[in-house]
Amino acid sequence: MKIKVCGLRDADNLREIAALNPDFVGFIFYDQSPRFVGESLDETVVKELPRSIRKVGVFVNASPEFILRMVKKYDFQYVQLHGNETPEYCRSLRNRGISLIKAFRVDASFNFSMLNNYKAHCDFFLFDAKGDQPGGNGHTFDWSILSRYDNEKPFFISGGIGLHNLDQLNALKGMKLYGVDVNSQVETAPGVKDVAQVKELIARLRPVEEEEEV
Repeated sequence: MKIKVCGLRDADNLREIAALNPDFVGFIFYDQSPRFVGESLDETVVKELPRSIRKVGVFVNASPEFILRMVKKYDFQYVQLHGNETPEYCRSLRNRGISLIKAFRVDASFNFSMLNNYKAHCDFFLFDAKGDQPGGNGHTFDWSILSRYDNEKPFFISGGIGLHNLDQLNALKGMKLYGVDVNSQVETAPGVKDVAQVKELIARLRPVEEEEEV
């Protein structure tokens, strides 16, 4: 199970979270988000992160030119699209060498067949709860809805995930659940992660590797 910690921006907090070695860290470039990085994200600190931690820029209906500039500035390995981006938009970014995570806000009326148009242009899907904001609402959606997903593309799950509901992920066994995306439920304030909670979450989600026999 991969762990993505999203909504980081403070340099010291980022270093503390990076020391826990999550698989992905995310930075939000959406100015309506309380976790918007603004001008405060230190590119030196971001670039110094270990290569084992994949860096993700999160964008909502942004221009391709802006995304490409940020990818270059911060050396992002992935771009996460959290708005109403079309399959053609995704294809144009993919053709420029960008690895993509396409997020979708899911509820009972979600039309999973529309994902077929995106599959060829994305590396992963991300299924999030539907809320007032494009993401980071802190709500959990009914994960049983994903039984309608054709399970062809690996995906992240997001929306209100924290220590209190990790056990419920067992309901998704047998699906191509690639990882969890955590944000508001492991914070002390918007954009500031609770290091102890993230540490416990990683310990619970990662299988314990058997010690090599001497």
